[in-house]
Amino acid sequence: MYAVIFGKNPRLSEAEFYAFTRRFNLKVRVIESARDWLVFESSTAVERYFHWLGGSLKLVQIAGEGEDAIKELEYARLFTVSLYGEGDWKLWRKLGSTIKREFKAEGPSKFFKPAKVYAMPAELILKGLPEVKDFVFLFREDGSFWVGETVKVTDPFELKKLDVERPVQRPILSIPPRLARIMVNLTEVRKGAFLDPFCGIGTIVQEFVLQGLSAYGSDRDPERISEAKKNLSWLRKEFRLKNSAHLEVCDARKLKRCFRQRFDAVVTEPYLGKPLKRNPSRGEAIRLANELDRFYYSVFESFGDVLKRNGRVVFVFPAYRLSGGGIYRKERKWLARLGFEVLGKYTDYEERHKLVRDIHVLRYRG
Repeated sequence: MYAVIFGKNPRLSEAEFYAFTRRFNLKVRVIESARDWLVFESSTAVERYFHWLGGSLKLVQIAGEGEDAIKELEYARLFTVSLYGEGDWKLWRKLGSTIKREFKAEGPSKFFKPAKVYAMPAELILKGLPEVKDFVFLFREDGSFWVGETVKVTDPFELKKLDVERPVQRPILSIPPRLARIMVNLTEVRKGAFLDPFCGIGTIVQEFVLQGLSAYGSDRDPERISEAKKNLSWLRKEFRLKNSAHLEVCDARKLKRCFRQRFDAVVTEPYLGKPLKRNPSRGEAIRLANELDRFYYSVFESFGDVLKRNGRVVFVFPAYRLSGGGIYRKERKWLARLGFEVLGKYTDYEERHKLVRDIHVLRYRG
């Protein structure tokens, strides 16, 4: 039995996890879920593929429920305790001391806590493993809990490297590598041809290449394509990859002029409008969305020319945090008229953001 610990956007992380299990054909039976974690039964194959998740932090092997389950934990000379659903110093000390007493018969042990947090960050786990074990407690609202041990973490160092060490960077305009990985998983497509028609400097395309997919990218700006090629050349060298991507200078509204084949999936973040100086009113947000939709309509018409039947699209539409509070998310009935079925919608943003990513997962019916 396992548990997965979700990242800072739990709803998006949960959606990605379910899509990921279908994408890699992992048989999963959910036992219990909470806001920040999910307990499930699965084969050990989930450990092999876990590093391809972008929105989850840890994979935990469950030992059992309640304090009796502490007896099932494997001895460690050095360990830490991670709490989810609770953040109490006294409780943290109590659980650590209980584990230490259980280990006493097997040998001396020490436990520690990172400053200001009650859950060990992935960075510290990677630096400490395998010498330091991370014992995890997943709390329900009634105070009962699951007990387990972290067996896998997503690699934040790799994701950071993909972002800040590549030769060309556009921090404000480029999508984060972690989100690119999430979006690829949301397609549920494991093999086939993938296209990013607004590839920019190549963040999403580099994820296609990393995963060994048949990778294609395009952008109407020749300079962006040149930059994407530099980044892909760096990626192949740094990660010792043999495969690469086919890149074209192309208007996303005229894709059939540039690509002869049909694609299994399109994953992209398009132009989302000019940067906002302030939070818009509802009326201003409606106007901004309508103006961009005239462009997006032509883009989705073009998608229909190059997608296979039942092909998937993961597309970022703009939504807006309003000056009066709340978020404006436009309903786009025109997608159905063009043959696209909306399978899911998820927002992604931080409190300081005026523009919200409204991530749509779609299937092309043709």
